Amino acid sequence: PQEDHEHLVHEGRGRRLFPAAPDRSLLLVKASGAQPHGGGARLEVGSPPYRIVRRWIEQGMPYGRPDDPVITGIEVTPRHRVMPRDYSQQLVIVARYSDGSTKDVTRMTQFESNDAEMADVSATGVVRTAQLAGTVAVMTRYQSHVDVFRATVPLGAPIDALPPERNLVDKHVFANLQLVGMPPSDLADDATFLRRLTIDLAGRLPTTDEASSFLENQDPAKRDQAIERLLTSTDYADFFANKWSSVLRNKRTSDVKQTTYAFHGWIRDSLYHNRPYDQFVRDVLTATGPAGVHPPVAWYDAVSDASAQVEDVAQLFLGLRIQCARCHHHPFEKWSQQDYYGVAAFFSQVGRKPSKLVKGKSDIFHRRGVATAKNPKSGQVVKPTGLDGEPLEIAADQDPRRQLADWMAAPENPFFAPALANRYWKHFFGRGLVDPEDDMRVTNPACNPDLLDALAQHFIHSGFDLRDLVRTICQSSTYQLSALPNEYNQNDKQNFSRFYPRRLNAEVLLDAIDQLTESPTKFAGLPLGTRAVQLPDNKFDSYFLTVFGRPQSASACECERSGEANLAQSLHLLNSSEIQTKVSGARVSRLSGDERPHAARLNELFLAAFARNPSADELEIAAAHIEKGGEEVQKAYEDIVWSLVNTKEFLFNH
Repeated sequence: PQEDHEHLVHEGRGRRLFPAAPDRSLLLVKASGAQPHGGGARLEVGSPPYRIVRRWIEQGMPYGRPDDPVITGIEVTPRHRVMPRDYSQQLVIVARYSDGSTKDVTRMTQFESNDAEMADVSATGVVRTAQLAGTVAVMTRYQSHVDVFRATVPLGAPIDALPPERNLVDKHVFANLQLVGMPPSDLADDATFLRRLTIDLAGRLPTTDEASSFLENQDPAKRDQAIERLLTSTDYADFFANKWSSVLRNKRTSDVKQTTYAFHGWIRDSLYHNRPYDQFVRDVLTATGPAGVHPPVAWYDAVSDASAQVEDVAQLFLGLRIQCARCHHHPFEKWSQQDYYGVAAFFSQVGRKPSKLVKGKSDIFHRRGVATAKNPKSGQVVKPTGLDGEPLEIAADQDPRRQLADWMAAPENPFFAPALANRYWKHFFGRGLVDPEDDMRVTNPACNPDLLDALAQHFIHSGFDLRDLVRTICQSSTYQLSALPNEYNQNDKQNFSRFYPRRLNAEVLLDAIDQLTESPTKFAGLPLGTRAVQLPDNKFDSYFLTVFGRPQSASACECERSGEANLAQSLHLLNSSEIQTKVSGARVSRLSGDERPHAARLNELFLAAFARNPSADELEIAAAHIEKGGEEVQKAYEDIVWSLVNTKEFLFNH
C-alpha cells in the first residue's frame, strides 16, 4: 500500500531502512527480535518472509510500476478433506496474478484455525487434528486475499438408529451426524421438553396447570400443539421484544421515556401480529417523521451518525462485521473501504431536526439531494452500493434507504436471510451455525453450511415469516433431543447431537424465581406483576439483572448479554436479602398453611420449578426435612424452595 511505503521509506528520514546493509535495518532487526521491540519477534532470520523483505531493501525499496502484475486471488489445496483424529495435512497456497501467472506462496501465507481444540495449524500450513469430532476451518490469508480449508473429523461410532426425521432441520443435522459418525442422544422427556420450550418461546417457566395438563395429555401431537399455543401468545411477543429491543439499542439516556416505550411497544406489536421480517427491517431503516409518532425513528436517535448506521445494519441484519473496512481493507474478508462507503451513501441524505413533540429527541426526514459518500482516504465519491452489488443511480427526490431495504430483502441477497436464520438458531441452541452469530464471513464458515442454506431458503419462501422459522426449529427432533450425553457425544460442541444446556438469562431467571415463589418484583413506574422480560427499556435499576448480565443496549451485538457465571451471582442466590425475602413469599405462606398432604404440596413445588413430579427419593428427603422441623413448617418449606432455586436444574435450560 502506498501509505505503508511512505511511512517505511521516507518517514523519520528513512531511519527504518538501510540499503547499504539490509540486515542492519530497524525493520528487520526489530521484527526478527535481534533488537528489543514491543511487538516481539515477528520474522525468523533466514525465513522466506525475512528474505523477501531483505531483498526489497537491498534493491533500494522500489514501489513497483503500474503495469506490474498484481495478485487477483489465492487458492488453497486441498479445499476440503475428511481427516482422522490426530492426523496431519500440509496445505499448499497458490496465488493467481493479473498476467495469468501463478506462484506458490505457502511460506508467505498466514494461517488460523477457527477451533484450536479441534485442529491447530503451524506457520508453514500443516494442519493437525486433535481428539474432537466435527468440522473445522482454517483461514489462509496472503496480502488482502483469503481462502478457507475445511476438514471433517469423524468420530466413526456406529449409528444404529436415529430419532424420527421431522423436517429439513433433522435432514441436514442427521446427515452430518452420519458423516461424522456421532450417535445423537435420545429425545427429551415431556417435562424437559415443555420447560425448555416455554423458556425459549415465552421467557418463563410453565405454570403448574400447564405442566400437569401436558404430562397427562396422551395426544401424540401435543408437542406441536404446545409450540403453536406459545407462538401465538402475548408471552412470545414480550420475550422476543426484549431480545430485539436490546440489539436495536432501545436505550433511555434521560428521563424522557416516550420514545423508548413507544419503540418497545411497536416491536412487541410487530412480533405479536407476525409482521414479515423484511417489512420489520424496512420500517426501521426507512423510519421518517416525528419522534413519538413513528416509533422506529427511535433507532436513529440511538444510532445517530452514518458510520454507526452502516455498522449496525451490517452486523444486525446482514451478519457482517465491517467496522474494519471503515479505515482499511478488512483483514479477514474481501470488504474494502469502497464497500463500506458504498453502504454509507444510503444514509447520506438522512436529515434530523429537534422534535417539537418530545424534548431532547429528533425528528427524522429525507433531505433532497443526490446520495453519495466520500472515501476519506482516496477522496473518491462513492454512489450507494449494496455489498457485492452494482452502484445505484438514485434520483434526488427519492429516499435511498428504500433502495437499501429493497436490496436487503431481495431473494438473491446472500446475507439477509442467512443472518436471521443463524441468529435465531443461536437463540434456541446456544451457539450459531456460524459463531459468533454476527460474524459471518468466508473465513468463519458454518459448521453445517447445507443446513444454514436450507433454513435461509425456507425463510425466504415463507415470506420472511418469523413464526414459521421458529416453528420449524422447535418441531424438529434435533431441538427435542435430550441434554444428557451418550458415550460418544459428551464432548460435542458443534454437531447438535444433543441439546446444550445454558443458564437462564438475567430477566428470565428473575421472572422464574418470582413465579416459583409467587413474589413479583416491583419495578418503579410500572404495575405490580410486570415481568422483567416486559421492561420497555434499560432504565430500571435492579442489582439482580445487572449481576446476572443484562445487556445495556449500547450496541447491536448480542455479546453484551453475559452468560458467564461468577461469584457475585452465587452469593446473591445463596444469601442475599432479596432472595431470602422471595423464598418466604406467597407460595410458601400458602403451602405451609395448606391442608393437603405434604406429598401433594411438594408435587406442586416441583411442577412449578421443573415442570415435573418429584422422584421418590426427592419426595422422601423433602418430607423428612419437613417432619424434622416439627412446628416450623413454614421454615421447612422456605428451605426447600431455597434449595430448588439453587439447583442447576432450575438455573439452566436443559
